[in-house]
Amino acid sequence: MTGSDGLSRASDVHPALRTPFCELAGVDVPIVQTGMGWVAGPRLVAATAEAGALGILASATMTFDQLERAIDEVRTRTERPFGVNLRTDVDDVGRRVDLMIDHGVRVASFAQAPNPALVSRCKEAGLVVMPTVGARRHAEKVAGWGVDAVIAQGAEGGGHTGAVPTTLLAPSVVDAVGDRVAVVAAGGFFDGRGLVAALAYGSVGIAMGTRFLLTKESRVPDAVKERYLATPVTGTVVSTAIDGAPQRVIRTDLVDRLERAPWVGRLPRALANAHAFRRETGATLPALLAEGRAMRRSADLSWPQVIMAANAPMMTKAALVDGRADAGVLPTGQVVGSIDELPTVAELIARIVSEASAVLWRLTGTGGRGSVGTT
Repeated sequence: MTGSDGLSRASDVHPALRTPFCELAGVDVPIVQTGMGWVAGPRLVAATAEAGALGILASATMTFDQLERAIDEVRTRTERPFGVNLRTDVDDVGRRVDLMIDHGVRVASFAQAPNPALVSRCKEAGLVVMPTVGARRHAEKVAGWGVDAVIAQGAEGGGHTGAVPTTLLAPSVVDAVGDRVAVVAAGGFFDGRGLVAALAYGSVGIAMGTRFLLTKESRVPDAVKERYLATPVTGTVVSTAIDGAPQRVIRTDLVDRLERAPWVGRLPRALANAHAFRRETGATLPALLAEGRAMRRSADLSWPQVIMAANAPMMTKAALVDGRADAGVLPTGQVVGSIDELPTVAELIARIVSEASAVLWRLTGTGGRGSVGTT
């Protein structure tokens, strides 16, 4: 290990933490910082990489030029491997993949299932392909296309999420594809005990969003972070009123109003947000229409629901970038209620490794080895 806390010299890091995912992604510890839109920028990604984990840059909310600058900035901050999260329905996804290849990005992460041709293209170029799935059948489908890993996100996760809890989803995905694909568990993780639990399920690591959002390197405004820290475990809700698909967010007055309003009353806001998102990311109208058609097919949404889907990116930006929690939504995992402080990324990862090692040494009857430095 080469993280900033000198973990490479700590004999008390349990060997079980050196999982196959570490070699696959070129990292020291089996921890992934997810590609959260508007949140996972160069500073957070580079800090994660420097601490020995896998940082993933969010590109869904970036233009092509912004993505190129962001990748360059990560490269100025670290020489360690990192990933980029991609949307498969944007019209320049091919150019973005070429950009990643040219800049030596290690991992191509997908929030939606990539198509077989895109998987092949990435793999031929040496990229590690890792989509996020929320159901066993989705994992089986992408495994058949030859992906290298999947992030299996349970219902506890933030943002768009499924209905199956991590405790059931992760083992079922491992049973289905674990012999072919590296399975990373997500949804509800924030400490070393969770990492050990994920390994017990057969996963090769954990992915965390909310826990990394609540670090010092996260670009989210401090006042908004304080709103997260004040949220209890019961303070989140899974709502379809934001964009037509189930999304876990912090319950706010705005979310309650959206829940009560009929979809017709929400359309003006959605259309305005669609226009704003086009300006922000450079998305073309044909690309947005193609995305809408894909959403209708994959999620069985009506056209009103598809139009509502334009709400999510700009309403998230209002809160997480502009600091307007009153005018936006706050995507979060249910784990938010178990987090009460803002460590640096290096402190967080060192602590998780320490906690996980201590648990593993205890369970294997070899306790008393001490623990690595923590915060």
